[in-house]
Amino acid sequence: MNNVIEIAKIAKEASINALNISDNLRFEALTKIADNIDKNKQLILNANKEDLISAEKLLNNAAISKSAFNRLKLDDNKINDMIQGIRDIASLDDIVNKILWEREIADGIILKKQSCPIGVIAVIFEARPDVISQISALAIKTSNAVILKGGSEAVNTNNVIFEIISNTLNQISDFPKNIINLIHSRDDVNELLKADKYINLIIPRGSNALVKYIKENTAIPVLGHADGVCHIYIDEFADIDKVLNICTDSKCQYPSACNSVETILINEKLLTSVLPELLVKLRENGVEIAADDRIFSMYSQNKELKLIKACEEDWYTEYGDKKLSIKTVKDTSEAINHINKYGSGHTDCIITESKENAEKFMLLVDSAGVYHNISTRFADGYRYGFGAEVGISTNKTHARGPVGIDGLTIYKYKLYGNGDIVDDFIQHKRSFNKNFK
Repeated sequence: MNNVIEIAKIAKEASINALNISDNLRFEALTKIADNIDKNKQLILNANKEDLISAEKLLNNAAISKSAFNRLKLDDNKINDMIQGIRDIASLDDIVNKILWEREIADGIILKKQSCPIGVIAVIFEARPDVISQISALAIKTSNAVILKGGSEAVNTNNVIFEIISNTLNQISDFPKNIINLIHSRDDVNELLKADKYINLIIPRGSNALVKYIKENTAIPVLGHADGVCHIYIDEFADIDKVLNICTDSKCQYPSACNSVETILINEKLLTSVLPELLVKLRENGVEIAADDRIFSMYSQNKELKLIKACEEDWYTEYGDKKLSIKTVKDTSEAINHINKYGSGHTDCIITESKENAEKFMLLVDSAGVYHNISTRFADGYRYGFGAEVGISTNKTHARGPVGIDGLTIYKYKLYGNGDIVDDFIQHKRSFNKNFK
């Protein structure tokens, strides 16, 4: 049997064994993993240094993007965040095998809806080695088995973090084996996509090309997002200090993140008041600006701004770098229409002091996250209090937005009877309760 298929089969068996793990045992496992990552920080950093040396050559040859290179980097702060994320997940309330509701559908017939793990989840990701700890922790917390496939550019870091997690779990008695699994090559991915008999869900985290390829080449359900074309609409009633702070943070705090703003829409009434200060602020922070025809004609003579003219393609583009596009709109309705046409359904924000305009925007923008007066960079499982996330979903089924432990559970219906048969109801000998208890 193919090695990857064998791993998927073993993971399926592990997911069944995991159904019996108590929350206390999961807490113990996660706490020990956090402790061991803390003890092995230098080992992780050394492995990451090896990956960065190799990745720098790829960057110089344009084989990987600058944003991918930035996501690859680990430092003390990122590792500390990894550790804290695991501890936070361990401390979350247990949501597995919980009765969501219960009702008596007929005399003596009890129906219960109970949460349960999804089963086997495959996560295919690029660059970010901290993803391994996040997803492993979420899988353990929710009693799922997981198969991880990281990018080749992070192979050394991925291997070290995986070994720490795997060794920790193997040292805990009564903890099921093969809950966390790691595969390595691109050929492995192609085989993984065929394992629909064993894998219940695939979550891709990476480029548009990666997500598109996975969706087109598997029968396994896929959860995730292809693009992060996030918008900020600056309404006519916006506070200028909020505009400057939110726009700068949304673009510059971490430009390569999928929740970084890529297009700013500005109400035409602010083109001579708020806009000049915003353009200067963005340029001071090293942001390249692609402006629509109206803004370009007004401000291109200011050589310090170094504006370039935007084209249609810019409205669809996720730059993943210190670049954004900016466009004039007439009102909130036009901003909403632009976002619903060009956006990716990820995260979009309105800056305004008008409650009416804010509510209209947040009702009609069709995105997983709609924000009012706050940076798009808050679109993150950790910041939502989920401990971490397996990814951000723009799907409209099962899970949407940052996917934490809730998104890694599903439910089953349990029906309890006492020799009951449907024919009694068909023959009107018995009847269903009109008002469920």
